[in-house]
Amino acid sequence: MRRTRTGPRDLSREPEPRQPGRVLDAGLHLLDRQVLDVDDLPVCTLDDLELEAADGEPAEDGRIDGRVPVVISALLTGPVLGTRVFGGRPPASRWYRLPWAQVSDVGTVVHLGVRGGGLDVTWLDRWTRDHVVGRIPGGTHDPEASG
Repeated sequence: MRRTRTGPRDLSREPEPRQPGRVLDAGLHLLDRQVLDVDDLPVCTLDDLELEAADGEPAEDGRIDGRVPVVISALLTGPVLGTRVFGGRPPASRWYRLPWAQVSDVGTVVHLGVRGGGLDVTWLDRWTRDHVVGRIPGGTHDPEASG
């Protein structure tokens, strides 16, 4: 015999009201995903998100809590390996921001609608190419270009 509960309904188990736009679970759909540019070249790995209140008004203390809907304003990437090992968080000045407006698709990877070559986040790759790999004999030779 199945028992039924006769008390007041538990409102915490009710489904949340439908929100406009696409609802993303940050841990499931975004964080630690690879970010590719418009040419499907890797740009970075997504480390964190910058959120803002959907109506543009945060709470009185400047914090965003669960009472207001939020939207993603930027994707953040930066030097987080040390903080993942030792704890803490890099200072805000060390984060590279990719505006959410540049995102064209979210799937198994996050696709940008712009080329990654000129983005600030790829400066280390460009510097390594020009100052390290370019100085190795044959480092500037493209093996796929010769036939």
